[in-house]
Amino acid sequence: MDEKQLSLLDDHEQADNGPVVCLGMTFKNDEERREYFRNELRKKLPELKKIEGFPIGDDEDIIALSDPPYYTACPNPWINDFIEEWEREKKEKYGRDENEEYHREPFAADVSEGKNDPIYNAHSYHTKVPHKAIMRYILHYTNPGDIVFDGFAGTGMTGVAAQLCGNRKEVEELGYKVEDNGNIFEEINGELHYVSQLGTRHAIVSDISPIATFISYNYNNSANISRFKEKSNEIINKLEDEYGWIYTTLRKEHSKKAEELLKKNFSIDALKEYIRQNSTLFAKINYIVWSDILYCPNCLEQLTFWDISVDQKTYALKETMSCPYCQAIISKNKMERSWETIYDEEIDSTIKVIKRVPILINYSIGNKRFEKKPDEFDHFILKKIKEIKIPARFPTDRIPNGDKTREPIRLGLTHTHHFYTKRNLLSLSLLWEESNKEPLLKLSLTSIIIKTASLLHNIGLKKGKINLAGALPNTLYVPSNLAERNIFELLRGKINDLVNAQLERLNKNNIVSCIPCSEIEKMGNLESSVDYIFIDPPFGANLMYSELNFLWESWLGVKTNNTLEAIENKTQNKKLSDYHKLMTDAFKTCYKLLKPGKWMTVEFSNTRASVWNVIQNAIQEAGFIIANVSALNKGQGTFNSQTNPTSVKQDLVITAYKPSVKITDFIKNNGENENIVWLFLEEHLKKLPVFVGSKGQGTLILERTPRILFDRMVAYHVQNGLPVPISSAEFQAKVAQRFPMRDGMVFLESQVAEYDKKRTLVKEFVQMSLFVTDETSAIEWLRQQLLKKPQTRQDLHPNFMKEIQHIAKHEKLPELDDLLEQNFLKYEGDGPVPDQIASYLRRNYKDLRGLENDDPQLKEKAMNRWYVPDPNKQADLEKLREKALLREFEGYVEELSKSKKKLKQFRTEAIRAGFKKAWSEKDYETIVKVGERLPENVIQEDDKLLMYYDNAQIRLGM
Repeated sequence: MDEKQLSLLDDHEQADNGPVVCLGMTFKNDEERREYFRNELRKKLPELKKIEGFPIGDDEDIIALSDPPYYTACPNPWINDFIEEWEREKKEKYGRDENEEYHREPFAADVSEGKNDPIYNAHSYHTKVPHKAIMRYILHYTNPGDIVFDGFAGTGMTGVAAQLCGNRKEVEELGYKVEDNGNIFEEINGELHYVSQLGTRHAIVSDISPIATFISYNYNNSANISRFKEKSNEIINKLEDEYGWIYTTLRKEHSKKAEELLKKNFSIDALKEYIRQNSTLFAKINYIVWSDILYCPNCLEQLTFWDISVDQKTYALKETMSCPYCQAIISKNKMERSWETIYDEEIDSTIKVIKRVPILINYSIGNKRFEKKPDEFDHFILKKIKEIKIPARFPTDRIPNGDKTREPIRLGLTHTHHFYTKRNLLSLSLLWEESNKEPLLKLSLTSIIIKTASLLHNIGLKKGKINLAGALPNTLYVPSNLAERNIFELLRGKINDLVNAQLERLNKNNIVSCIPCSEIEKMGNLESSVDYIFIDPPFGANLMYSELNFLWESWLGVKTNNTLEAIENKTQNKKLSDYHKLMTDAFKTCYKLLKPGKWMTVEFSNTRASVWNVIQNAIQEAGFIIANVSALNKGQGTFNSQTNPTSVKQDLVITAYKPSVKITDFIKNNGENENIVWLFLEEHLKKLPVFVGSKGQGTLILERTPRILFDRMVAYHVQNGLPVPISSAEFQAKVAQRFPMRDGMVFLESQVAEYDKKRTLVKEFVQMSLFVTDETSAIEWLRQQLLKKPQTRQDLHPNFMKEIQHIAKHEKLPELDDLLEQNFLKYEGDGPVPDQIASYLRRNYKDLRGLENDDPQLKEKAMNRWYVPDPNKQADLEKLREKALLREFEGYVEELSKSKKKLKQFRTEAIRAGFKKAWSEKDYETIVKVGERLPENVIQEDDKLLMYYDNAQIRLGM
C-alpha cells in the first residue's frame, strides 16, 4: 500500500474513531454512538412490535443487524427526529421553508440508463432502477436539502441517487452542464434549460424486507472502503489457509497418483499438510459441474443428465437425447430422478435428496485454466469434507410453502442448508461468522449466497464454453446441471465489485427503515413532511419477494413478515382485490407524507392490464392526481400506452401530484359545486407540460385533450365522494369557451404564448400511434384519420376493418356508420364548406386554391366527407351519444333483472355512461349489481369501470 493510500486510511480511521455528532448529541466515536442507540432501540422494541408487519426475528438479531438511528432492521423510531433536523438545516443553509414558491411539470426519463454502472452491478437483487435514472427525476422535482421518500426501496437506489445529486461529476455524466455556482442546465435543441441546483438531497428509504433494507443501509451509509478491502482479504486469506484444501484437485497430468494417495488414507490434518508440501501436484479449483442422475423411462437404467444432454466435444446442448443402453429417444420431462436417503444431522432426521455426481472440474494454474474429469482423489476429498463438523453457525430454517418455494421443496430442499453443498456451506458459514466484524463483507456475502454459491447456480453453454450464469433471476429453480463455485475466489471478485463501485462517493447517511410502506406514518408526525416520492412497488404476481428472499433472510436471522406484503399470491391467499387494498393503503400513506402540490413518480412493470388498472385506481383513490403516463424507453409512448391498459407491454412511469391546500379547502367548505371542476382544471393544467417535442417534431400531449381532462376531473370527484356536476358534452363545450385550444389541446392563458412560440419552431406535428381494441380507441382512430384528412365513408371503411381485428371479445362495437353518425359531422352540400374540409382541400389540390368556401367546385369536392366538428357542435353530438348510451345501459339493467347470467357482450362505453349517471344519482347499488354481472377481467381491465365499482362498494360498506 503506497503512502497516499496509507494516508487516506489513517484519515478514515480517525473519522471512525473521532467525535461523532448525531441528532444533536456528541459521542466519543461511532461505536459509542451505535451502542447508545442500540440500547435505546432495545427499549423501544416492545412498542414497535405492535406495528403490523414488524419483521420476524429475535430482538437481539434485529438489534445486531441495525445501526441506529440511521438504520433499523425494524420500524425506525427516529425518522421524525431526522426530518426536523433536515428542515432546520434547509432553512439555515439554503434559506428555504415550506412557503417557498414551487412549480414543476411532469418529467419522464429513460430508466434503462446506467445499468452498467458499478454501483448497479455491485449487488444482485431482484429488481433495481438504476440510480442515474432516478437522479434525473430527483433533480427535476427537488432542490438541495429536500427530503425524498421511497417506501418500496429495495436496495436503496433512490437514496443513492439523492446523495449523488450533490456530486458534480455524477451530474455531468448524465449530460447536464453544471456551472460553478451550482446551477444545472440541460441542452435541448441547442438551447440551455435550467434544471435544478447542485446539492445533496436527504432520503428516507424503507422496505418490508430485512435483506432489502440491509443492502440499502450499506449503500446509504458512509463507508471506509480501503479498510473494508484490507480487512476482508485478511479474513479470506486466514480461512483459505485453514480450509483452502477443500477447493484443491490433482492436476490433470498427475491424476494417476490418485490411487497411490488413497492408500495413505490421510486424516484431514495429514491431508492438508501433504497438499501444502506437494503444491506442484495440486491446483486451485474454480468450479465443479454437478449433474443429476435420472432413470431412462424405457429401460430404467441410470443416466447422468450431462452425458445425455451435452455434446462432450463442443459443449453444445444436444437437439435430441437418447439412452446409451437401449438407444430410445427420451425427453427429460418423462424421466424420473434418482433419489438417495441420507441422515441430516442438523435436523436429526433422514431425508431424501436427489442423487447428483461431479462430472467436470475447472481449475487454475497461474493465469491459465484447465478442465478434467473428477478422479478418485476428488471423491476422497468429498468424503473428508463430509466428516467435518462445521464449526460456525449456519441457518437450518424450514422453507415455507409458497408459490415459488413449492418447486425446491418438491426436489427435497426443505431447509435452508439443503441449498448448499457441504463444501460451500462450510466456507459460507465460516465467512459469515467473520463478517460480523465488517458489514461490507457481509454485504459481499449476501451478493453470492443465492445467485452463485447455492444449488440454484445454473450454467449456460455458448460457443463451446461453459457460461457461469448463476441462478435464474426471480425464481428458485434448481437446474439438473449446476456449478459449485470456489467461495473464496467468488467472494474476492465481489469484494472487487464493491471497491469498484466507489461507495466512498456516498459519504452521507440516509435513513433506512424496515417497515411496510402503509405503516410508516406511525413513526411520528410525518404528515406533509417529504418533498418528493419515487417508488418502484411490487406489481401483482410479478415477483414473490418474501419467498425469494427467504434464503438471504435465514442467514440474517431476521425475516419478512408478509402479512402486508403487497403481492398476489395463492399460498398467502392474496387475490388481485387484496393487492388492490394493500397498494391503496400504501399510496394513502404516501399521500399523507407528501407536501401539497408536490410530486410522486411510480415506475410500473407489468403486462397485465388488470394490475395496471389497480395501480392507477389505487393512486387516485389515495387522493393523487395523475398528470402523465409515459413509456420509459419511448418518450410519451403510444395513445394506448397511456389510455388502454391492454397494451401495457413495457415499463411505464406514472407521474402524479398531491393537490394544493387551496382546492382541498374549497371542497371542505363548498361540497358539491361546479366551481370545483374549473378550480381543479386550472390547477391540473398548471401541472402539465406546455410543449413536448424534439428533432423538429411536436407531439400531442394526451393529458391536455378534453376527453382525458374530463376523465381526470371525473376521477377526482369520484375519489372524493362527490357527484360529477357536469356531463362530457357540457364539459367540452365550456372548456372551449373558457380556455385557449391549440391542436386539440387545452391551455391556460398564461401557457398558450409559450406553446405558440415553440410550435412555430417545429416542422411537423405528430399524433400518437393507436391500437384499436374497443369503442373509445376506435373513435379516437377515426378522429385522427379525419383530422389529417376529411374523408368519405368509402375512404375510411377498408382501413377501419383492418384496425378492428383486435377488438376484445366482450366488446359490442357499433358499426362504422353508427360511430361516424354519433361522433362526427358529414358535409352534404348544405351551405359553405366547413373550414376543416376547405383548408385541407385547398392545401392538397392546386385547382382549388384561392376558392371561397361556397364555391361550387370546392363544394363538389367536399361532398359526403366526414370531418371533426368544432367544440360547440361536438358538444351537441356528445349529448345525443350519451342519451343513446344510457338507453343501451338501461337495456342491460333490464336484461340482468330477468336473468342470473353474466353479460357476455356489451358496449363498454354504455356501461361507463350508466355507471357515471348512477354515481351522480348516488345509485351505488346499480353500479355494484351490474358490475357483479360483468366478466371479472372486464372490470379489472377497465380503469373507469373499476373506479366506479370500487368506490360504490366503499359507499355501500362492502
